Amino acid sequence: MRGVRLPEGEDDPVTPGASVTALAAVGAAPRPGRVVRLPGVYRPQTDTLLLALAMRREGIGPGTDLLDLCTGSGALALHAARLGARVTAVDISRRAVASARLNTAFARLPVTVRRGDLLRALPGRTFDAVVSNPPYVPAPGLTVPRYGPGRSWDAGPDGRVILDRICDDAFTALRPGGLLLLVQSGLSRPEETVGRLSAAGLEVCVTDRVTIPFGPVTRRRAAWLRDRGLLRDRLEREELVVIRGRKE
Repeated sequence: MRGVRLPEGEDDPVTPGASVTALAAVGAAPRPGRVVRLPGVYRPQTDTLLLALAMRREGIGPGTDLLDLCTGSGALALHAARLGARVTAVDISRRAVASARLNTAFARLPVTVRRGDLLRALPGRTFDAVVSNPPYVPAPGLTVPRYGPGRSWDAGPDGRVILDRICDDAFTALRPGGLLLLVQSGLSRPEETVGRLSAAGLEVCVTDRVTIPFGPVTRRRAAWLRDRGLLRDRLEREELVVIRGRKE
């Protein structure tokens, strides 16, 4: 999947929705099902599909006890449940939790949805697999927004406010042999994620890369991203990557 270029969508806040169909064709796997969302809840798009394809490839299925961190609408949690996994989903947003619970009810799938701050929502729990599509877009401000749609993607000046916390806690959340899959933008330094996860004791690699045009939010921040040194050329595109960690 390396180097694939995807067409630009019209209405996605961060990444282009039209690319989802193209990426599904590349991956030769079905898309996650449609979901309903309350206002301000992240819409499943290219990064969601990248993780869904990775989950299928990694053999997520019956017998897998899986945690979906930053579940949003619950699309990935439902995808894992359809693959046969036992699924727990967590989000800090009340609207996201309500959306995920609605989608779980509509799909009639046994997904447990909890509201909480990442792994603090499940103290002491461990899992066979943890997947996450966290907020990762660099944004002005030292903290993530507490309200509004930007809460779904804004992640501090380097895009790592949430990513770093997941990296630091992933090892203890995984059982021996456990799998971590997370997706992020190249703008938020995937090499930092690889380094932190490796330092924590996981075997880590980047499994997927896809290049997409900027969506509206990132396009509006292009000058700011260049000023911070996060964007080094004049092309309005970014790379999304899936990072895989394994606890031996």
